[in-house]
Amino acid sequence: MKDLREFPARFVRATGHSLRGLGAALRHEQAFRQELLVAAAAVPTGLWLGRTGAERAFLVGSCLLVLVAELLNSAVEAAVDRIGPERHELAGRAKDLGSAAVLGTIVLAAIVWGLVLLNGDLLGHFSVPGRQSEAWQIWSPGAKRACTPSPLS
Repeated sequence: MKDLREFPARFVRATGHSLRGLGAALRHEQAFRQELLVAAAAVPTGLWLGRTGAERAFLVGSCLLVLVAELLNSAVEAAVDRIGPERHELAGRAKDLGSAAVLGTIVLAAIVWGLVLLNGDLLGHFSVPGRQSEAWQIWSPGAKRACTPSPLS
């Protein structure tokens, strides 16, 4: 029962640590500020463009995942830098791996956004009904394709 009574105080302390971490990232990490600026534009855009809850979750979630990866990368870099200024192969590897994680989430976000935006239903935001280009109709999911039946069918 003691743990339940301590929960509110622990939650408040943990929230304070988290907010200090976000503040440190904003003050000291240029990459985090840049990615936050992109997310500030992408999140509302994703909420507007997504037609379903799942699409909105993928669009927004992929942006937030980039920020989480950047925070973890910054934590690794800060811990490695704390050990000392001398160059070490393992320190460089740790920093490179953190950077690769951020790149991976950026690529993932680009893929998610590309797949959702290329969905024929979503592009209806930007096109006049019935006026899609012939090239788009060929690649549109579910489009009726004029082709000869396969001999295997």
